[in-house]
Order: sequence, then C-alpha cells, then structure tokens
Amino acid sequence: FFIFLVTGQPAKTKRPKEPGENKIRPVNKKVKPKNARMKERESVDSSLKSQSMLTQVMDKGHFQKVAATLSLSAGQSIELRCKGSNVTWSYPAYLDTFKDSRLSIKQLDRYSQLVLTNSTAADTGEYSCWLQLCSANKCRKDETKAGSTYIFFADKEELFVPTPSYFEIVYLNPDKPAVIPCRVTTPSAKVTLHREFPAGEIETDGTDITYDVKKGFVYQHPTSDHKGIVYCKAESQGAPQISIKYHLLYVEVPKGPPSTTIAVSSSRAEVSERIHVTCTVLGEPDVDVDFRWQYPGQESKRPVIIQNFWRLMNRGTGHTTRISKSILVVDDFEVRDAGNYICIARNLQGETTVATEVELN
Repeated sequence: FFIFLVTGQPAKTKRPKEPGENKIRPVNKKVKPKNARMKERESVDSSLKSQSMLTQVMDKGHFQKVAATLSLSAGQSIELRCKGSNVTWSYPAYLDTFKDSRLSIKQLDRYSQLVLTNSTAADTGEYSCWLQLCSANKCRKDETKAGSTYIFFADKEELFVPTPSYFEIVYLNPDKPAVIPCRVTTPSAKVTLHREFPAGEIETDGTDITYDVKKGFVYQHPTSDHKGIVYCKAESQGAPQISIKYHLLYVEVPKGPPSTTIAVSSSRAEVSERIHVTCTVLGEPDVDVDFRWQYPGQESKRPVIIQNFWRLMNRGTGHTTRISKSILVVDDFEVRDAGNYICIARNLQGETTVATEVELN
C-alpha cells in the first residue's frame, strides 16, 4: 500500500516571497483611471444583460445565448425565447404583411417564444424583443430590458434579400443619409454598387458612400449629383447576381408644417349649384399629409364628398415634390352651406390651417 505524506509536499509549503519575486515589471506601464474602467465594465455588463434576455433553443432542449448576428441556411427552423411575462417582438415587416403562418409567437408565464419554420432568404433581418412596462391604459418599452439579433438565412439562389417589387424609389434628402437597401443573405458576399447610365461601378470610399451588410449602401451626404438609377451586384462562390433597380430622386423642400393653399370653384354660389373646395400641399415626397375639414353644414350632418390623393412632380432641376390634395364637394348648394370652409393639413412637423368663404348668390 502507499502512504501520501501531505505535509511533506513542497508545493503546499508557504514561505514569504522575496520583494519582486514572480512579478513581471512592464516598461512604461500605462495606468488607466479607475472611473474609465468602471464605465467600460458597466457598458459591457448592460449589453450582456440585454443580450442574455434572448436565447436560441438548440437541439435536444439545449439553450444558447444569441450573438449579435446568426447565420443559418434557408429551410432551417429557429426558436427564440425572451425572458419576461409581458414581451413584445419585432421582426422583418413582410412577415406581418402577409400574415405568414410559418411564424408563431406565444407568451408563457416566464418567457415569450418565437418560432419560425421553413425559413427563406426573405426572412433575413433583425429579430428583437423587449419588455413592456404598463400602467393604467398606457404601455412603454423598457429600454434596459431588450435583446436583438440579426439573422442571415443563406440561399445560393437568392444572394439578395427578396423584395415585393422589381423597382424602388429612394429619396435623397440633403440633410440625412440615404440607404440603397440591397441587403444580402450571406454576410461574406462581395457586394458592389453600379450606375445604369452612364454604365459603371460607383466607388464605395468608406466615407461618403459606405456599405452596411445589415442595411445596404449608405450615401452619408446625398447631393443632386447622386440622382439616377442604380443597382447592386453580389458574388459568393458562383455566378454574380443582380439586385432590383433603385431610382434615386433628389429632394429639397423646406422643413416644417405643410405649405398649404385653398381654392374654391366659386366664391358665390346659386341654390342647387355644385361647388368644390380644394386644399393643396407641396412637400417632401416621403412625408404623408393628413387633412381635416370644417364646413358650415357639418353640425347638421350635411352630406359632402371628400377625396384625398397625391402625386409626385419633377420640377425639372432634379428636385421632386409631392403634391397632396383634398377636395370637398357639395352637391345641390343650400342656404346652410354658405359660410367658411376650413382645411387643416398636418404632417410630422405640425399643422397649417387655411380657409375660404362661399356666399349665397
């Protein structure tokens, strides 16, 4: 038999170390301030905490914290779980548009479950979740408790994320970046940007024009020189593929509440005459305008016809303007229809009120 004498092992024997023993003294060592280290640790901790809310269910019931990006093959299914009893999800918008049955979300006691089956290249995009804080009838997003991941569903036949149309308009505003959204399903694909006329590749310098694999090409400071038709080309272990075409329109209109005018077919109307009042707004192509009307017969519920529509107008200098109109029509003019017709036009920056008067002749 063997006897181990523990007290005799040199490795366990402690003795005072000589000054400087077992220490490597770096030359010109830089000492970081403690508060900087604390801030760095706090930011890392908060990002890890938010990311830990979101987990991926693996085979055989195993769980894995999701990374900032995931790469899967088209056809694979995925299950994500987000901790919390009141969870909201965000995912590629088209899954909502088509009420896709491949996507299911269930809220359970301690977590919410998102399952996507039979994935396709079009499912590529950001998937995120967050807790809702609710009091009374209002709910708001808890920014400190959220998680997200960007998932690539690779498909050799579809290097570009499919879109519902073959042609898209991209507005170039001088005061904000413009994105040509040719996203890819394989993050390693080599993507280039091309002009249709005059034909040629557009240089991506990494400053004025950059490429983001999650967004597409970004014009940081759009100008009228960038307008025209462009497309993207992608290569990844095979023949190159071409994206849809993007029509870049330069926009330059004043910011602020709607620039509104009002006009009436006749300021003096006969009984039984038909009149129409038109409210017109000139504005940015991608900014919606809402119209509201106030008119003399409103309280007595006088029937009127209101039509809203808009169109784009090229002003010939490379600038594009959106013309939005609302037309109020009164059939068979009566005494109660005489008075002020008020149009209130509203956009994200505010509202403008204009009015005109119609008298009984």
